[in-house]
Formats: sequence, structure tokens, C-alpha cells
Amino acid sequence: MSDVENLLRELAPQVLGAVVRRYGHFDLAEDAAQEAFLAAATQWPRDGLPENPRAWLITVASRRLTDLLRSEQSRRQREETVARQELPDGWLAPGADRGGAVRSDADDSLILLFLCCHPSLSPASQIALTLRAVGGLTTAEIGRAFLVPEATMTRRITRAKQTIKDRGGPLGPRFDMPPPAERVERLGAVLHVLYLIFNEGYASTAGPTLQRSDLAREAIRLARLVHLLLPDDSEVAGLLALMLLTDARRTARTDADGALVPMALQNRSLWDADQIAEGVALVTAALPRGAVGPYQVQAAIAALHDEALSAEATDWPQIVALYEVLLQISDNPVVALNHAVAVAMVFGPAAGLELLVALDGDERIAEDHRLHAVRGHLLEMAGDRSGARASYVAAAARTANSPQQRYLHDRVARLDS
Repeated sequence: MSDVENLLRELAPQVLGAVVRRYGHFDLAEDAAQEAFLAAATQWPRDGLPENPRAWLITVASRRLTDLLRSEQSRRQREETVARQELPDGWLAPGADRGGAVRSDADDSLILLFLCCHPSLSPASQIALTLRAVGGLTTAEIGRAFLVPEATMTRRITRAKQTIKDRGGPLGPRFDMPPPAERVERLGAVLHVLYLIFNEGYASTAGPTLQRSDLAREAIRLARLVHLLLPDDSEVAGLLALMLLTDARRTARTDADGALVPMALQNRSLWDADQIAEGVALVTAALPRGAVGPYQVQAAIAALHDEALSAEATDWPQIVALYEVLLQISDNPVVALNHAVAVAMVFGPAAGLELLVALDGDERIAEDHRLHAVRGHLLEMAGDRSGARASYVAAAARTANSPQQRYLHDRVARLDS
């Protein structure tokens, strides 16, 4: 990614936030900002950066938005056959201003995150809108990340913007933080969306590569932004810590050919020591502050893995205990699956296999490749080669990610040899 592209991605939420705050009209402002970014991507590499790139973008986006609003006004004039010479003040979003520099850029970005995670949107729409409006990704990039055509993603984002607009009258919701009664719930949605974006980047559900580092980095960048604005929220800190501690292993997760390398076999010298130190410090500070949430517990588990000097030195009993805490907080079958692995590492594969039986009847994970892959691994540990082979074959048939398929087929071939 070029320096100009990096700068535009960094400025995207600031510019969009400033334009929406001044004029309202989230949907039209987003279109105007995208046109400003496109103009910058074309002109800046050729002419050089302007003295104030952010102001340049806001100016261009504001001019384009004015054109769009005039066009919209003309359309309404024709439809309503009412002559109007200018937009009335009432067209501004409640709380907006025409000159507007009350809030900081970071505040605007956080408000955009909350707006994109509006409860009326589906999780898929929340993710798409967040990546577009706050992350600065193009519709084509988002479509590629989730393996859908650009036209499909365009329709999804358009519907999401229309839904937000409909929920707040003709201008959409006011550009401000949600009221206190909604803030906690909406923050939960914001963190969940960032968590899903990171997970898709860390372990892609489909495609030719194991991971999408661009999505993982974007999730971390946005989580840093939320943490900057809400530094005392322990779950925000926990989520950022979890991302950093997990992403720290990224370089070691694949070999030179892009093949998956399981954690036990990874070259730990390739793990990012700075990210690990930052993640450990974040979760260590967050845990004593108040109620413990699932992101903090997951971060604590990740820290135990990252701080172990070798796979054999991993504190599995402590990890088992933390997964049991996590199971009390969240009814999540993936947590139960990871708990079964940890139990097997402490008490032997038979104990872990026994816990998998309950997951066979859980429709949320019964057909997930991870359940079959874990069963294959535990059966192999127990010496049941034929059972392990069957489970690996079943797992390979249930994943659309090519490196995961290759890894599972390699396990089958090794058992056949």
C-alpha cells in the first residue's frame, strides 16, 4: 500500500465525520467523501500532497456534498412543485453546525463507529458499513474480503445507509453519541464488529490465503482508536490486547509456501515481542479494574500462550481455568471447543474427546470444520489413526480456506503413510 493510500485510509473517518457533523446527511456525505478520496488518489501522486491534506479533502467533499444536496433539492422541487431558493436550516441534522469544530477528529471517528453499528443493522451490514465509512476500504476491497461480488457489497452498503436514514427521519440519526441508555449496548456491538473483522483477517473463512493481514491491521487500528477515547473501559482494553497478542504470531503461522503452521510447531522467535509486551501490559492493567468480560479473559489466555518459551512450557492448567471462567460468561461453542483442547492437554485426549460429544448436538458448530479437526487431533493423540483420518477428511470437506484444506489433507496423508 502506498503512502498516499495509507494517509487516505487514516484520514477517511476524520473527513467523513467532519462533513457529516457540519451538514448532516450521512449517506450523501459518505458518497461525497468517497469522491474526494478518489480525486486525491488521482491528483496527489501526480501533483504532490497539499499543505493540509485533511482540509483539502474536507473542502472537496463539502463542495461535492453541496452539489449533491442541490441536486436532491432540485429533485424534490420538481416532485413537490415547490419553489425553494436554498436549503432551510431544518435540513441540518440535529446538533450539526455549518462551521463546526466543536468535537475532535477522534471523537468524530468514534461517533461514526457507533453510527455504523446501529442496532437496526445486521452484523454483516454493520461490518460492511464500518469498513467503508470508518476503515476507508473501497467497496471492491470489502467484497473481496468477504468473497462476494462488488455489486452485492454495494447493495448491502446502500441498504445499510438507507436503513440508518429511515431510522432517523429524512436526514438519518443525529451525528452524536447515542444516549446513555443505548451507549453500553451499542459499544458492545462496536466491539463485536471489530472482533469479527479481526477474526476474518486472522483466519479467513475462505480463499487462497490463511489470513488477511490488511483486515487484521485495520481492526487493530480501529480498536486503538476506541481505546484512545475510552481508556478506562476494561473490555475495550481487553479486546485491543487480545488482537495484539493474537496478531503477534502472524508471521510464524505460515511457512514460505503459505502453508499453515500449528502453534506448537511455530518458530517463536518470529513472534512480535513488542506487540506481546503491549498486549500483556493492557490486559494486566484491565483485569483488576472492575467486572471481567470475555475479551479480557481471552486476552489473558492469549498472553499465557505468548509468554510460554515453548509449547511444552505452556501453562495449560491455568488456561483450562480461564476457559472455565469464560464458559460461565459466554455460551459460545468455540470457547467450549477450545476448552476441550486445553483439558486434553492437561488430562489426556480421552478427557477432551468426552467433552466434544456435547458439541456434536450443537447446531452452531456441529458442521464446522474446527470441531472435526480438533476431534482428529485428539484421536491422533490417543492413537486412533483410522478415527483421526476420518475426522480430518470430514474437516477438510467443511472448510473453504485453501491452506486449511492443504494442512488437513497433509494430516491424512501422514496417517496413510
